[in-house]
Amino acid sequence: MNRQRTLVVLFVVLVLMVIPLSGYAARANNPPANLTNGFDQAPRIAIISAFGAELEAFKAQATIQKTVVLNGRTVYIGNLSGHKVVMTLSGVSMVNAAMTTQALLDHFRIEKIVFSGIAGGVNPNLHIGDVVIPVQWAEYQENFFARETAPGVFTPPPWFQPILPNYGMMFPDTVSITTVNGPPDQGTEYLWFSVDPEMMAVAQDVAGDVVLDQCTPDDICLSEPPVVKVGGNGVAGPTFVDNAEYREYAWDTWGADALDMESAAVAHVATVNGVPFIIFRSLSDLAGGGPGENEIGIFFQLAANNSAEVMTAFLDALPHE
Repeated sequence: MNRQRTLVVLFVVLVLMVIPLSGYAARANNPPANLTNGFDQAPRIAIISAFGAELEAFKAQATIQKTVVLNGRTVYIGNLSGHKVVMTLSGVSMVNAAMTTQALLDHFRIEKIVFSGIAGGVNPNLHIGDVVIPVQWAEYQENFFARETAPGVFTPPPWFQPILPNYGMMFPDTVSITTVNGPPDQGTEYLWFSVDPEMMAVAQDVAGDVVLDQCTPDDICLSEPPVVKVGGNGVAGPTFVDNAEYREYAWDTWGADALDMESAAVAHVATVNGVPFIIFRSLSDLAGGGPGENEIGIFFQLAANNSAEVMTAFLDALPHE
């Protein structure tokens, strides 16, 4: 009798363990279909911004049908420039941007990702207020930190092969990623994440038609009219850069027009999931290259407005599906 009772208890325990596992499997196989509270399966463009000032410009132009809270972030569901969209903030930092982007992909049917924000200028030929639309992005602070083998000399071990010049002890490295369409558990080394060429072509078409702000609301004006630069490189990492020497290194080594703290993370997640993306960045400061203190506090809003203006023109011109 005791043996039968024990077997019954074990059976009940196994059933209780299997039920939640089966529920998890169902959600994993069809996550969006099982969600409620405003999530839907309409094909949408994800509009992501790093700062509230950027997102507010899009919310003001959009028809917002619903709002939901996803992992603590408010997501606005509606229409913008004739496109079905979801709009939200990424938050500042690579991790926040990656988490937010993946959460949108997990809960909505996202067909394109469009990111808008401010950045530090790196290209010495560009100025505050300019908007850049790089063709590729790198996680430039994915580094190997080498030991100092002599005063001022940093030497990585023989098994590490440098791919780009180092900055002191920091040697750039690639990022190994798996993709949803690739072989399981087989990583591919990425140095650059490429923007969708079709969306880049649309951006190129509208770039010359956008009128950008040259003065702040307080009538602090830029010395030169801002321009839009399509193409080139962008880099992103987990640090706020306000250092002229490191800025020069980023230009010499990476050929970067701009650097920030989110874009490459969004590009990484988009590439993993096989979702086309494009990123617009307006220069709010010169990452330490200006003659005085960092100017992000002065030109933050102007840069955010300029990035939003170019992105809005892009969305207006983007073909509807």
